[in-house]
Amino acid sequence: MISIIGGGIGGLVLALALEKNGIDYQLYERTEAFRMVGAGIWMPPNALQVLKSIDSDVFRAILKEGNAIKRVSVTDPQFNSITDSNQDFIKRKWGFVTTAIHRGKLQQILLRYLPAKKIHLGKVFKVYTYLNETEISVSFMDGTSIITNAVIGADGLNSSVRAALFPNSGLRYSGQTSWRGISSYKLKKDFDHRGLVMWGKQVQFGLSKISKGQVYWFAVQLSKPNLKDNKSLLKDQLKNLFASFSEDVIHLIDETPIEQIIRSDLNELRLLDSWHKGNICLIGDAAHGMTPDLGQGGAQAIEDVYYLSNLLSNSEPTEEVFQMFYKLRKEKVQKIVRQSWNSGRVANLKYGITFRNFLLKGIPNKFLEKQMLKTYSLDENAFEDF
Repeated sequence: MISIIGGGIGGLVLALALEKNGIDYQLYERTEAFRMVGAGIWMPPNALQVLKSIDSDVFRAILKEGNAIKRVSVTDPQFNSITDSNQDFIKRKWGFVTTAIHRGKLQQILLRYLPAKKIHLGKVFKVYTYLNETEISVSFMDGTSIITNAVIGADGLNSSVRAALFPNSGLRYSGQTSWRGISSYKLKKDFDHRGLVMWGKQVQFGLSKISKGQVYWFAVQLSKPNLKDNKSLLKDQLKNLFASFSEDVIHLIDETPIEQIIRSDLNELRLLDSWHKGNICLIGDAAHGMTPDLGQGGAQAIEDVYYLSNLLSNSEPTEEVFQMFYKLRKEKVQKIVRQSWNSGRVANLKYGITFRNFLLKGIPNKFLEKQMLKTYSLDENAFEDF
């Protein structure tokens, strides 16, 4: 029996993979109910490849209910191009491109294909205890407990499982805070299938259509951590912050219900030397949380599922399996964590903005395409010797 702690994207996709492989599992989620909360998420080709390999019906539902991103652009505040990438080369290789979708909608799709009897809500992880070499007792805050053979911590950046395994692990604040929202503002047709990030002076604004009548946006500013918003003033503050940006930015903010504007500081997890102890293992943000600057946080959690579920389909969940999982994933994940951090620093330069933009404009498209293909590729031969 494998017990998954956390019902976010990584935990649900892992449950789906175990379900399809006939591996016994149960999932425990801290919330009392799954709701349409959160903002948008990009599902890039690496994530979509994994989902397609697990369940083609889930894959098709995501493509149908999300919005294809056929062009990815970085611009200045008035939409003047810094880098611009047509995604046709991605479509030619894999048959699909990045899909933007509401995070809550993605969660609903995954739940649609999972048996409800294996999902347990209102279960906040408290502590684990080894009973013997093959059995672990897990206690929850509600006073209940379970006995399991393995635990997968998929409980996010502020993971309770990680805190129990590695109490000295810690987060690093990026210096950036972000706001995210869903707006009903109607974008120009040019933006129907375009993912866009605008760089200003130490501020960013990004947007993409996620479905008919819905646009996901995010705003980023350098900030001290742990600050709170006055909701009655927030929209005016955001509009002032982005006053030099295109009027579309102002309209997007205006057309977003204030209760749907979510603020969060952007942190990364300091790199760990291991993601497991015994038969307890971490995946996704619990193992390698990163800033969202490359849009790969959710995708890397889903990639984790690809490698871990394939290993588990050939073996019992043992310490050796979890060590192999870490070995297969470590190099790529750590590289993307660092690239995400550095990308945020480049985007938020205070000085040298003109020179930065000039240099980025000079990067050949072929080089950028090569980097994307590398990020989006899975190692299908990783399991040959296992």
